[in-house]
Parts: sequence; C-alpha cells; structure tokens
Amino acid sequence: MENFNFYSPTEFVFGKDRENECGEYVLKHGGSKVLIHYGGGSAVRSGLLDRVCASLDKSGISYVKLGGVQPNPRSGLVYQGIDICRNEKIDFILAVGGGSVIDSSKAIAAGTVYDGDFWDFYCGKRITEALPVGTVLTIAAAGSEGSPDSVITKEEGMFKRGASGDAIRPRFSILNPALTQSLPPHQTAAGITDIMAHLYERYLTNSKEVEVTDRLIEGLLLTMVHEGPRVIKDPNNYDARANIMWAGMMAHNNSCGVGRSQDWNSHNIEHELSALYDCAHGAGLAVTLPAVFTYVCDHDVMRFAQVAVRVWGCQMDFANPRATAMEGIEKLRQFFISIGMPKNFEELGAKKEDIPKLVEVLCRGNGRDGSISGFVTLNEDDCTKIYELMI
Repeated sequence: MENFNFYSPTEFVFGKDRENECGEYVLKHGGSKVLIHYGGGSAVRSGLLDRVCASLDKSGISYVKLGGVQPNPRSGLVYQGIDICRNEKIDFILAVGGGSVIDSSKAIAAGTVYDGDFWDFYCGKRITEALPVGTVLTIAAAGSEGSPDSVITKEEGMFKRGASGDAIRPRFSILNPALTQSLPPHQTAAGITDIMAHLYERYLTNSKEVEVTDRLIEGLLLTMVHEGPRVIKDPNNYDARANIMWAGMMAHNNSCGVGRSQDWNSHNIEHELSALYDCAHGAGLAVTLPAVFTYVCDHDVMRFAQVAVRVWGCQMDFANPRATAMEGIEKLRQFFISIGMPKNFEELGAKKEDIPKLVEVLCRGNGRDGSISGFVTLNEDDCTKIYELMI
C-alpha cells in the first residue's frame, strides 16, 4: 500500500424526507444567500424544489434559482452561474439534482472566487478555494455528492474534462433514496453502471498489497450485482434504492481508492462518446468498460481473474487464468445488458466513421500529448483498437 492522505469532510444526511431539513444545514455550514442550482423540470414537477425553497424560507435564507443543467453539463451555464454568484453576492451553492447538477455547481463554486477562467481547473490546475456547496441528491450514479471531483463539457471544441480539489467536496449532502424511485429504468441502470465503473477504475491498480481496498471494492460490486436487478424489477423498492445510493457515494469519495494507483482510462475514453453523441455517461461506460478490459487484460491477468472469482463467481483456472479473466469480463458485459444497457456502438448511437475524430480529441485535444495514462498507458493506436472493439 502506498502513502496517502485522505480528507472527507462531507456531512451526510440520509433517509426519507431529509430534504426538508436543508435550510438547517445551509445555516450550519455558513450559508446566508444561496444559489439553488438544478436541472430540468423533474425537480419542479415533483415538488422537490418547492420543498427545498420552503426549508430555506423557514431558516430565513435568501436565494436565487438557476435551472437548466443538462446531462453532460456545459460550460456556458457555468459562466452564467459565476456571473450570478458575483453579482448577487452568493455565499453558498445548493445543488438539487444528480451528478451533472452537482458537477456544474462545483465548477461555479470554484470559478466564482477565481480571477481567471474556471476552465483552467479542467486543464489540470488544482482547485484550492471555492464557495461552499451542499447537495440534495436525486440520482445514485456519479458519486459527486461525496467526491472532490467535477466533470464539465466545454462547448467550444466539445472537450469533456475533469477537475479536482478538496475545496469542492460538498459540505453536506442530503441523500433520500425515495427521491430516486421515480427515475426511468434506463436512468437507474445507467447510474448502476457508473457506480460499478467507479469501483473498477480503482480496482485496476499497479499497486501491490492493497487487500483492504480490494475487499471494499469487491463488497460494493457484489452489492450492485445483488441490488441492481431488484431495483430494475421493482423501482419502488426503497431498501434496494437505499443500498445503491450509499454504495454510489462510497464508490467515489475515494475511501476505496486510497493507497493505490488508479486507472480512469475507461472514463476518459467514454467521455468522448458522451461529449460527441450526448449519450448517458453510464450507457457509454457499459459499452466502453468491456472493450477496455479485454484490450488491457494481459497487463495483469491475475487482477482480472481475481475479480472474476470474487465477484462474478467464476472458477479459477490455474492452468489458464486468462480464460477466467475473460469469463469475468463477459459476465460484467452480460450484467449490463441484463439491466437494459447498450452492448455496442450501434445501440449507443455511435458511428464507426467517427473513430478517428474520437481518438484525435481524446489523445490530442485540450493540450494532451498523444496518449492517456492509467492502469496501462494507451496511445492513439491503442485507443483506435479499443473503439473498434465496441463495434
């Protein structure tokens, strides 16, 4: 296990109806004038936004509302939010929604107190200062409610990139599993896929002797394998929703990733798909993960064989461990298909003729030098072959 620091100050407020307490937590964490940031009409139609506003009113907190966050959140709305925060002297941002809303809120929080262009943070500059952010989570998927990370798409060039820093970890996150019960099955399945991807990205490591975090990851993967089909079959199963929601937070607050190198190549490769085709991030990952894993399996066959045995119930073939590894990858692919995720480029809406463009932006765009690094360093030829495996 490698040296590490781990700092996770978010206060989690979990359970039914807890969104009615958000005003108390904004006050507790120093907010007096709030930007309520949200997405489309669901927060309005469900009455959630009214309940949030009522709670802020009860606590004597003034607020400004900014809706319109899209899946794969865009830079244009971030710039708009930064202007509002500066002009209105906002001192706290409350994200009401899923990962896209939270990521957009984090970008606004960092950009408001920064003299330069907020996009600098999405080109590698570490975020060290930001307005405080709180969340009312409506989708179990991205894990942004507990993470120091944010992903934004820059409309000029359609670059989808990430930024990070403990300053943008939410001060509090309200997690009511009941708020996820009205999600369409496809969105629920995409969230499950994203959670599992966050776990696999940490599992693929070149660090040695990391049994504690291996076992944590395996346990959370087993939870998703158990709860995923239950919630697809019965969307109103609160207990399954609760387990998935907490697993989503655990998968991405990095408690499973400390002391070990991590991958994230699959996320980088998928980001180009959701940036170009505007597909759901989880749906893109369902197609991307099996292709990447198949391509890089030989780098560490035993790591893939280990997860195949411990999570997918495969029998270890000591004479041919690669066969065990590949069986585990196929079981992962079949699991995604079983919950309604796409299995190839065509079902995702992607096109073979766009592969050169995808690879160019992935490996050369926004200042990259021709490769991406993680569990394995991948060059343009590698990435081309991975996209071709998705066909």
